[in-house]
Amino acid sequence: MKNTAHLRDDALAIWQAGLDAVRSERLVRDNLRVEGDRLVVGSEEIPLAKIRRIAVVGAGKAGAGMAAGVEQALGPRLLDEKQVAGWVNVPADCVRPLAQIHLHAARPAGVNEPTAEGVFGSEKILEIVGSLGPDDLCLCLISGGGSALLPAPVPGISLADKQALTRHLSAAGANITELNTVRKQLSRIKGGGLARACRAGRLVALIISDVLGDPLNVIASGPTVPDTATAADALAILVRYGVTSPAVVNYLRSHHSPPTTGHSLCPTTNLVIGNNALAVAAAGREAQARGYSPTMTAATTLEGPAEDIGIDLARMARQMSDDSGPDCLITGGEPTVRLVSPEIRGKGGRNQQLVLAALVEYLNAECGVRNSVWGAG
Repeated sequence: MKNTAHLRDDALAIWQAGLDAVRSERLVRDNLRVEGDRLVVGSEEIPLAKIRRIAVVGAGKAGAGMAAGVEQALGPRLLDEKQVAGWVNVPADCVRPLAQIHLHAARPAGVNEPTAEGVFGSEKILEIVGSLGPDDLCLCLISGGGSALLPAPVPGISLADKQALTRHLSAAGANITELNTVRKQLSRIKGGGLARACRAGRLVALIISDVLGDPLNVIASGPTVPDTATAADALAILVRYGVTSPAVVNYLRSHHSPPTTGHSLCPTTNLVIGNNALAVAAAGREAQARGYSPTMTAATTLEGPAEDIGIDLARMARQMSDDSGPDCLITGGEPTVRLVSPEIRGKGGRNQQLVLAALVEYLNAECGVRNSVWGAG
């Protein structure tokens, strides 16, 4: 029987293994490498002789690590020979100097909404991809948080309109699919807009998914994937959550075009290099190496309110402790929260809300403590 200290050490090591498996630099290096006279991207091989220059663009919270991974994978010689340069929008606390790829502070740390700095960076990205030619390769680095980091409002919609819309939908409990369905209809870069603007001979998107099931058109609002939703779909979401912004509603009502389903102007490959399932699997392997018999679940759809998920997980863990069989519970997913009014709102996010719910459930069962007051963070 392991004591509490050993259990804590094991839990931290299992968590760390899952985290290490999806570190952005490592994921890029695992999927982008030079072999002789060819550049290998995933399972594809591109002759280096056919590439005049390489441009790197993108956005996301993992963008800095991904960009560093690209520079490491290509190496100093190719960085120079292929005139590698680029622009990646990242949160301000992720900015660091790289050899040839510029990291742009597109929003403050911890503020997950579009900003003027993000608009400036998005315009730079559109300018770069539009300047490429048929002998050029464009690498697009996409990860979680990319939607807020890539604001490029359509004519008639202001940045303030998009900020107010994002705040309203997030506070009302809209899920990521709903948020991005609306965002894509109001953007020149989302919903395949970046791919349509790109003039390179080849566009390859390396994607670290933060969306369950890895739907390419939802991750960062699908800048390299044609949009299959419509303005009518976005309007239905606004009605559902009580959005009444005249500018947004009027724009969507006047743009009832069919979904964009055609091919982008340049051949595009979208490659998911990291996701929730990869992290869960790595954590499971570490648990087994430490002598546990884990049960693992990587959710593929949204799971519901964080409080409900926390309670369910606490009950599952208690049941496992009473039964023979699996003795380590490893899950990964995405709950939702509905924010309370700002004056009583606490700190933290969905994960902390889930943990607090699990703790209260555990205390209820173990000690009879009752506490039904929640202040969603």
